[in-house]
Amino acid sequence: MIRQATFKFLLYTAEDTQNSAQALENLTSICNTHLKDRFEIEVIDVVRHPQRALADGIRMTPTLLKLAPGPKQLIVGTLSQTQRVMMALGITAAA
Repeated sequence: MIRQATFKFLLYTAEDTQNSAQALENLTSICNTHLKDRFEIEVIDVVRHPQRALADGIRMTPTLLKLAPGPKQLIVGTLSQTQRVMMALGITAAA
C-alpha cells in the first residue's frame, strides 16, 4: 500500500476577524472532505506573533501557506472558491 503525502498548512489570521474565521472554516472543510487524516493546520495570529509573520513575508490576512507536499504555495483570502483553492494546492477530488 502506497502511503499518501500529508499536507501541511500555515494559516495566518488576524485575531477573530470574520475573514480569518471564514478562511479557517473553509480550509478545514476542504481538508476534512478531501484529505481525511492527511493534513496538519497551524494557525498563526499575526497580532500575537507579528515577527513570525514578517519573517515569513506575510503582509495580509488571512493568508494560507502550503508547506508540504511541495511546491510551496501561498493563497490570500477567505478560501471560499473551493475548486480554485483545491487546484492551487494540488488537491484532487479523489485525493
